[in-house]
Amino acid sequence: MSTAPTAPFDLIVVDSLLTDDERLLRDTVADFATRELAPNIAGWYEDGTLPVSDLAPKLGDLGVLGMHLEGYGCAGASATEYGLACMEIEAVDSGLRSLVSVQGSLAMFAIHHWGSEEQKEHYLPGMAAGSTVGCFGLTEPDAGSDPANMRTRATRDGDDWVLTGTKMWITNAPVADVAVVWARTEDGYAGFIVDTDTEGFSAPEITRKLSLRASVTGEIVLDGCRVPDARRLPHVHSLRGPLTCLNEARYGIIFGALGAARDALSTALGYVSTRQVFDSPLSSFQLTQAKLADMAVELDKSYLLALQLGRLKDAGELAPHQISVGKLNSTRVALEITRECRTLLGASGITLEYSPLRHANNLESVLTYEGTAEMHQLTIGQALTGEQAFRNRS
Repeated sequence: MSTAPTAPFDLIVVDSLLTDDERLLRDTVADFATRELAPNIAGWYEDGTLPVSDLAPKLGDLGVLGMHLEGYGCAGASATEYGLACMEIEAVDSGLRSLVSVQGSLAMFAIHHWGSEEQKEHYLPGMAAGSTVGCFGLTEPDAGSDPANMRTRATRDGDDWVLTGTKMWITNAPVADVAVVWARTEDGYAGFIVDTDTEGFSAPEITRKLSLRASVTGEIVLDGCRVPDARRLPHVHSLRGPLTCLNEARYGIIFGALGAARDALSTALGYVSTRQVFDSPLSSFQLTQAKLADMAVELDKSYLLALQLGRLKDAGELAPHQISVGKLNSTRVALEITRECRTLLGASGITLEYSPLRHANNLESVLTYEGTAEMHQLTIGQALTGEQAFRNRS
């Protein structure tokens, strides 16, 4: 006996937990993603490129760049709405969500939260519109999980600062118009807004990637790059600055990774319903249904967690360790689901005709960036025990 299939999120009627405005925004972003992004993503991924200069203005028109920020051309959307937008964009590809996250939750948020009024008025409207592309320089070749050990230095010279050092794995860097760069100073740490045409600034592209291929990634090389003090973020002098920005980006991943998992599961459901094996659809076999059931349950539970964290953030009550709970869970669950979905597609699953393996390859990076799984485990462990275990004790 056959019955009408049920979509994964419909199993527990998750839509009933959203407001009308949240559903409208989600559907608007989903429609844009279906029309403008999905038809091109396999080609972008195969070519290892992304037309950022073309896409950024379209994303600006959609209102998703810095959408959770107030003023300066930003939409002022709720945290939950921002999460839902991330989910719909990453349902197409993690590289596309990375473009949105780096622009809004890292580069724009840093200026909005830590910048002067002049800096906000100068940079944020163009970034919200997508006419100005930003990047965020924190990670270094030898300083990823431990940013306190960054080697990039900023030395005061009259009314200027001279920046020297190298940043690594920087999304958008080769195509960015502006970079928010973090450096050590004599007094601690500082953030600088660097126009990328400044002498001494270069951003060579990182190629031959096996993950996030539909994303532009590069280094930032600062060779005596001179920046006026007026471009130093004035309201932060410690690592609290970049870490606050990272939490904003991690929050978007909580929802975004589930979009990739949902798309992979939907793709697998469509495939097994038509693939004939031993004169029956693959979907009619018990082992297939067991896999599908387990994945749907894990996806739905993770979505409920994401929504709870969104509500906490909208109430101003979301703690850093709670963001770690969400990021650790969503990336783990999404990676497991996309891998399992690939198995249901058999040999077809290794081609770009289907999305699960592309999503899985991307999620290998998403699991790592904005804090590795291990770092989030230790953050949660510290919350549970009160003991800090980030450094070895002799």
